[in-house]
Amino acid sequence: MAVRVLPITSAEVQAAAEFLHRHLNRRVSVDAWAGAMLVPWKVDAPNHGFLLLADEGVVGVYLAFYSERWIDGRPEQFCNLGAWCVLPQYRFHSLRLLKRLLSQDGYHFTDLSPSGNVVPLNARLGFSFLDTATALVPNLPWPSWPGRSVISSDPARIQATLSPSELEIYQDHVATGAARHLLLVNGGGHCYVVFRKDRRKDLPVFASILYVSDEELFRRLARPLARHLLIRHGALATLAELRVVGERPAGSIMLGSPRRKMFKSDRLTPDQIDYLYSELACVSW
Repeated sequence: MAVRVLPITSAEVQAAAEFLHRHLNRRVSVDAWAGAMLVPWKVDAPNHGFLLLADEGVVGVYLAFYSERWIDGRPEQFCNLGAWCVLPQYRFHSLRLLKRLLSQDGYHFTDLSPSGNVVPLNARLGFSFLDTATALVPNLPWPSWPGRSVISSDPARIQATLSPSELEIYQDHVATGAARHLLLVNGGGHCYVVFRKDRRKDLPVFASILYVSDEELFRRLARPLARHLLIRHGALATLAELRVVGERPAGSIMLGSPRRKMFKSDRLTPDQIDYLYSELACVSW
């Protein structure tokens, strides 16, 4: 039987999840892989990516996360490229998966966690780099002053405070496997923060900021936020890309080699690309 490329539909989700758990990352359970593919936000997705099928069963998987975003008053269709794993003896079929994904018309493509050897391949296929200059902020147990500010992860308080557009983001991501949500309140203003826990050198002690609704308030509450991330989430440091948080946080260290992120679009600019509605929100590794 020839090696076939097939779309991952609801019928193939379990097989794809078992393959990724066994061959890519055993820290992510089969149920977690399957749940990540079935995104909680509303979208008319054509598939969940593509797989390679041989006599022995699934031998390769390339996940995709689809979304529709409103940008400058018009709907834009996104395809976020996710986990990509092919058994060594079938690696020469790997590009067939990528080409099937990119052959889908009408999508802007993002790759927000490309491995080292995928980066030059993406570049040859017309992907552009996002500026991922990243500050590492040590999360220290700064003293807190009651009543001056509030850092909350309480769902009821978050939903009661957010604006309609922020609330839509929250509702779309609250059931994802990796996104965590915080509300920062100071005076009469608030900042909605979405972050994930990340690994560096196999240490799961980093908080990566995915979204910030108010950069100025985020900077103003940097110390109470650092304390909260340390004490409540066990994050020893925060990874803050400047394109997400704005200015470099005080007391931070700029990473020498931040992880690359890429996109491919015929009309969108880097400032119109964010990290929501993606694998970064759905898969906790």
